[in-house]
Amino acid sequence: MRLGCGRIAAVAAAGIVAAAALPAQADPCEAIQQSGPLPAWVKPGAAFAGRVRYVIDGDGLCVGSSADPRQWVEVRLADFYAPELNETGGREAKATLQRLAAGREVQCAVTRQGRVRSYDRVVAVCRIRGRSLSELIRATGVVQGGRGWNP
Repeated sequence: MRLGCGRIAAVAAAGIVAAAALPAQADPCEAIQQSGPLPAWVKPGAAFAGRVRYVIDGDGLCVGSSADPRQWVEVRLADFYAPELNETGGREAKATLQRLAAGREVQCAVTRQGRVRSYDRVVAVCRIRGRSLSELIRATGVVQGGRGWNP
């Protein structure tokens, strides 16, 4: 059966409307809101630590010292730009970050250069046992290429 351009456009539009109706899957980190003032401790160079409670994507994770998601800080790695989840390599980057960091203790420092916030994420460099999490990701062969990547 052959569809005309009008039918193809109608089917595509219906798919877009259906996808828009689905609820967005939010990450569970709740310590920092999408907008509004940042907590007073979020300053360039500020250090914080905790367990990686949730991996959002290839360069985003939730760090918290307790099991309470209201205390989890959403981190955007300052020194690694993973492909977006819907881009080539995005799911691999997330799986790699999960394998390397999920459930492990990390020490993070809010970036000293540029912005300290990206939406509801604190931009930070994180380390596991003194090793940069971003360097650990790169060492596995994950290629950078997400938003903001400028080789």
